[in-house]
Amino acid sequence: MNKSQPMRDIDERTNLAGNSMFELLLFRLGEAPGTDRRELFGINVFKVREILVMPEITVMVNSPPAVMGVANIRGQMITVINLPALVGCNPTKGLGILLVTEFARTTQAFAVEEVNEIVRLEWKQVLSAEGTGGGLVTSIARLDGNAENTRLAQVLDVEQILRDVFPQEHEAAQVAEVLSKVQLPAGTVILAADDSAVARMMIEQGLKAMNVPYIMTKTGKEAWERLQSIAAQAESEGKTVKDKVALVLTDLEMPEMDGFTLTRNIKQDARFKSIPVVIHSSLTGSTNEVHVKSVGADGYVAKFVAEELAATIHKVLTR
Repeated sequence: MNKSQPMRDIDERTNLAGNSMFELLLFRLGEAPGTDRRELFGINVFKVREILVMPEITVMVNSPPAVMGVANIRGQMITVINLPALVGCNPTKGLGILLVTEFARTTQAFAVEEVNEIVRLEWKQVLSAEGTGGGLVTSIARLDGNAENTRLAQVLDVEQILRDVFPQEHEAAQVAEVLSKVQLPAGTVILAADDSAVARMMIEQGLKAMNVPYIMTKTGKEAWERLQSIAAQAESEGKTVKDKVALVLTDLEMPEMDGFTLTRNIKQDARFKSIPVVIHSSLTGSTNEVHVKSVGADGYVAKFVAEELAATIHKVLTR
């Protein structure tokens, strides 16, 4: 039976992920504060369900300032967030486009000024933006490779944005109520990697609630280098890495090295392949879960449900 075009598109994008590549949807939000520059922003195509001309929006009373209202999209009431207002841009052309996104089991729409194009990139073209002053930006994508005057696109931290808009629905403190404790082998830790500051905070709170020791890193590359450093230390002590690292917990979308590549590196290295890897990602859906298994991960859990994270870690450790 021939596959439909949407399924072929999904397969192609999944294959990209297997080759350390992804597709970035580029859009503009208007003039940056204090300038007349209209910077490029980006979001992983895997998160975008559809792109629409701005539909009619019903304004909801007493909604957060950045919420424009709700739109009736194919019979589903979807919250519309004013993205330029959140990042401080001035959309001189108006808000003409709606990006409907699926993220961490939620559906929401972002109003943007215009959509430009979809570009295919390697993860090594994406660098961490942490410490550069952009609090809502996780990374910077170099769109033309390593060219000196390459175009740059800012990849927004959707986790932080949703937490800012709906703080009551993304309250990290809830994880403290969770949880049965997870027992790690004596002397071992969980090595975790996530490029979003708010995601790292929520993961840390969850692991602390489980009474689990951990090492937190900001990218797959940093986690991979840390794992090799731990291996060298273990060898000098006459031990194996498994004596020090019980499990690796990794996001998928990360600058420099994504979670697919990190997982594949671990599973293809004789020193590390016995260490279980759990993917913890906002890229939900059966397609991603299938690909997670294909690169050798031992578990997959969607952000952010602390009980499910604890249950998945416990299940993987007790196999």
